[in-house]
Amino acid sequence: MNNNDILRRLRYTFDLKALSIVEIIASAEGVATQEQVTSWLRKEDDAGYVEMLDVEIATFLNGFINTKRGKREGPQPEPEKRLTNNAIFMKLRIALNLQAEEILDIMALAEFNLSKHELSSFFRKPDNRHYCECKDQILRNFLMGVQKHYRG
Repeated sequence: MNNNDILRRLRYTFDLKALSIVEIIASAEGVATQEQVTSWLRKEDDAGYVEMLDVEIATFLNGFINTKRGKREGPQPEPEKRLTNNAIFMKLRIALNLQAEEILDIMALAEFNLSKHELSSFFRKPDNRHYCECKDQILRNFLMGVQKHYRG
């Protein structure tokens, strides 16, 4: 799953316009233009499509947290240069203020069952022995469930 897919799904789910995305990125002290956002939202085979970098989606997700939960005091977190599915999942969990049971309910909306133990393994540090890599299928199903939950 690429960064542009994630942005497109979140844009649709939360009915975000290009200007809203620019403002979300600005809330995380990032800079993006409406034209840049439009090029990220295009399909891969469209002219003008630009692939979104990890640092750009990380900045958007940090801004999404600020928008949904409010800015935290002090300096803003630096966007990661390399982003994994686990980090994306964690940022979305924080932004949407979801508990484990709520995430499992959202996954069930996408007809994807997961145990609480499997879910917790995605939010552990990579050096933890119970850490598990979040595969594209799991993130895709989570985003589909979020879409069904928030969009109906």
